[in-house]
Amino acid sequence: MAGSSHGHTPAAWTGVIIAFIGFCVSGAFTVMAQPIGFWAGMVIIALGGVVGGIMRVMGLGQPKTASRSAHQPAGATES
Repeated sequence: MAGSSHGHTPAAWTGVIIAFIGFCVSGAFTVMAQPIGFWAGMVIIALGGVVGGIMRVMGLGQPKTASRSAHQPAGATES
């Protein structure tokens, strides 16, 4: 996957960072036995997916190219 730049976009990084913060919040509130905080963390996790998706639609995600298949490395050519 290193040759395809998979996930190396602002949309991917932002979505993952927001989701990671949500996991940390949920984990902390789970240990503290606070269900409201746990569910707030779950909402933050979902927000990460929404924000990443919106950013991808805005053009900050991986560009879609129809010239190569999903299983073909970036530098390879079809024969």
